Amino acid sequence: MEPKNIKLVVGERIRALRLKRAMSQEELGFESGLHRNYIGGIERGERNVAIVNLAKLAKALGVRPRDLLP
Repeated sequence: MEPKNIKLVVGERIRALRLKRAMSQEELGFESGLHRNYIGGIERGERNVAIVNLAKLAKALGVRPRDLLP
């Protein structure tokens, strides 16, 4: 899978889980300790997410990190 494609897939999964939990990007940012602008960049597939940040997002969303990956 191309790097751009995997970034889009991960971003879409994060967005879907966030919306399922009725969370705003700001709320997810607060819960994960990441900036809401960074969250938006991830969801749009613009950011290459570090493993550490992926783990923070997974914890904030109540899922395992592997659930965010294709």
